[in-house]
Amino acid sequence: MADPPKSPTLRQKYDSRQREVLDACARVFAERGYHGTSIDDLIAATGLARGGLYHYIGSKSEALTRILDDLMGPLLERVTLAVEGPDAPASAVDRLRTMTRVWMRQVESHRDHVAVFEQERRTLEREPAWDAIRRDRRAFEELLVGILQQGVRDGELAIADPQLAALGLLGMVNHTALWFVPGGRLDADQVADGFVDVFLDGVRRG
Repeated sequence: MADPPKSPTLRQKYDSRQREVLDACARVFAERGYHGTSIDDLIAATGLARGGLYHYIGSKSEALTRILDDLMGPLLERVTLAVEGPDAPASAVDRLRTMTRVWMRQVESHRDHVAVFEQERRTLEREPAWDAIRRDRRAFEELLVGILQQGVRDGELAIADPQLAALGLLGMVNHTALWFVPGGRLDADQVADGFVDVFLDGVRRG
């Protein structure tokens, strides 16, 4: 991947075009899978010549790294601010609802990225190039588990295994990328609240 231009105007154009290219790569990876996608597939999706494609992504592996980094890094930052920042709610239930809303909005705006993340989890576990992404993922999961543990300590939640419960909510929200359609019957916040309600209250009559 070539070094970006130093001129602010040219750099802005480069960054904008690179974002378009990476979004196109994410769509193809989501549809075909990372290993099922060829460079020719990416050329067709982006409309670039081979040299132009490499100018923006460097390689297929680098494109995957950037796609997942652009997903996890901003998500972790936004969620951390929302549930640990100065305006964060105090109770575990309110923190959980806030976290899930921020998380679901990220799914809404990055559906292909989330789908790729879910599909390529095993790939992520093997390659040293994805150490930073793995760290962000672990930090996100630890934040969620910590909120559930707070709820247990404060008597808000009755959860025998917070880590297992966290995995269940992770699966619910991340899988949404496969079916959620912006502008549909429910918006991102409504889906998030619905998941939290099911998570907290269950579906069995008392």
